[in-house]
Amino acid sequence: MSVLRSEWTKLRSVRSTWIAAASAVAAGVALSVLGVSDLLGTPPSELSAGWDPTAESLKGFLFAQLVIGMLGALAITPEYATGMIGTSLVFVPSRRRLLAAKTAVVAAVGLATALVTTLLSFAVVQLMVRGADLPAAGLGDPGVARALLGGAAYLTLVALLGLAVGALVRSATSSLALLVGALLLVPALGPGLPGVLGDWFGRFWPITAGQAAYAVVPVDGALAPGPGILLLAGAAVAAGLAAQLVFRRRDI
Repeated sequence: MSVLRSEWTKLRSVRSTWIAAASAVAAGVALSVLGVSDLLGTPPSELSAGWDPTAESLKGFLFAQLVIGMLGALAITPEYATGMIGTSLVFVPSRRRLLAAKTAVVAAVGLATALVTTLLSFAVVQLMVRGADLPAAGLGDPGVARALLGGAAYLTLVALLGLAVGALVRSATSSLALLVGALLLVPALGPGLPGVLGDWFGRFWPITAGQAAYAVVPVDGALAPGPGILLLAGAAVAAGLAAQLVFRRRDI
C-alpha cells in the first residue's frame, strides 16, 4: 500500500499528468464535435445505413488515445530522464512491485480520464445531433451503455500500453514515436497492404480490433466488440509482461 501511495504522489505531483489528462478530454470532445459538425445539415433520409450516433460521438478518440497513451508513458520516462529511477529503486528494491504499483496508478488515472472523455463526448455530440433533428442515441438504448463502457476500457488499455512502452524504451520521445506508429499509422496504412496481410491488419491489429468495442452498429469486416476488446487487452497484458521482464533484468 505504501508503494501505491508513493506512486500516486509522484504521478499527481507532476504537472504533465494533469496536462495530459485535460488534453485527452479536450481533444476527445473537440474532435468529436468537429467530426459530426459536417453532418448536422444532412437530412435524416440521406444518412448512411450504418449511421451510429454513439460511435460518431467518440471519433475524437483518434487523437485522445495518443494523449492518454503518453500519459501512461510519462508515468515512468521522466524518472529515467532525471535519474530518479535509481532513487525509486533504493526505496523499493523489488522492481516487480514498483512497476506493478505504477501500473495500478496509471490504470486508475487512465480510467478516470477515459470515463470523463467518453461520457462528455457522448453527451455533447448527442445534444448537437438531437438539435439537428438527426437520429440520436440515449443511455437506455440497446448497446449504448456497453459501447460507452467499451470506449472507456479502450482508452484505459491504451494508457497501460503507453506505460509498457515507456518502461521498455525509457524515453518520452521514443515512446511518442512508437505510439504514433501503433495507434495511428499502422491502423491507417496496414489495411491497405495487399492480400491476407491487409485483411489481418484490418481485423486483428489490436488497436483496430479494440475500436469495435465502442460501436453499436456492427462494422463490416470488423471483429465483434467482445473479441475486439479482449484482443486489445491481451496485447496490453503482453506488453506489460515484456516491460516487467526487461525492467527486472537490465541495469538502470
